[in-house]
Amino acid sequence: MTKLSVIIPVYNEKRTLLKLLEKVKKVDLGDIKKEILIVDDFSTDGTRDILKKINDPKIKIFFHKKNYGKGIAIRTALKNITGDIVIIQDADMEYDPNDYSNLIKPIIDGRAEVVYGNRFHKGHNPKYIVYYLGNILLSVITGLLYRNKVSDIETCYKVIKREVYNNINLRAKRFDFEPEITAKILKKGYKIYEVPIWYRCRDFKEGKKINWRDGIEAIWTLVRYRFSN
Repeated sequence: MTKLSVIIPVYNEKRTLLKLLEKVKKVDLGDIKKEILIVDDFSTDGTRDILKKINDPKIKIFFHKKNYGKGIAIRTALKNITGDIVIIQDADMEYDPNDYSNLIKPIIDGRAEVVYGNRFHKGHNPKYIVYYLGNILLSVITGLLYRNKVSDIETCYKVIKREVYNNINLRAKRFDFEPEITAKILKKGYKIYEVPIWYRCRDFKEGKKINWRDGIEAIWTLVRYRFSN
């Protein structure tokens, strides 16, 4: 029986974590089993206290002893997954777990091994135009370097078969996970299937963390992994 591993990297998300977790738990995937892995990256806002009170055998929780970054949090979870398909889920409520069924369908049907959720479909209304343009720039650079069109490489919703992860050596520590996994997937010859998703961008007052420096690092990561491993 197919199992989906939902990886939730967490850092200072006490306001949204439990609400997000309830939504993930309620998602009905039919015959597909689901496991949830939460990695707290040394939160300091009370998130860890919330996690310590969770007692659910279907949820695996890991605590970092210092703040390492999103990439390492994901790598911690990947060492402990038992599912056949892996999806990354941010804890900030920008993405809707009700999209899981549409995201995993191309893999279940045998049409894809990697699926990305595309935020920039018709009707998208960006909150921050600079981030929107930055994502377009990253897509253009990805196309030029890897000869593949990927509309949204910074999307949180990356749905990937476990065996693909087993074939890739990840080194990312922070938000460079997004361009690194994209670069290495394309270099290995996998095709990225894109599915439209719901998306609500939160603002910095709500806790949005990514900034322009991460955009520069993303460009450098795409260039670096085009010519090295």
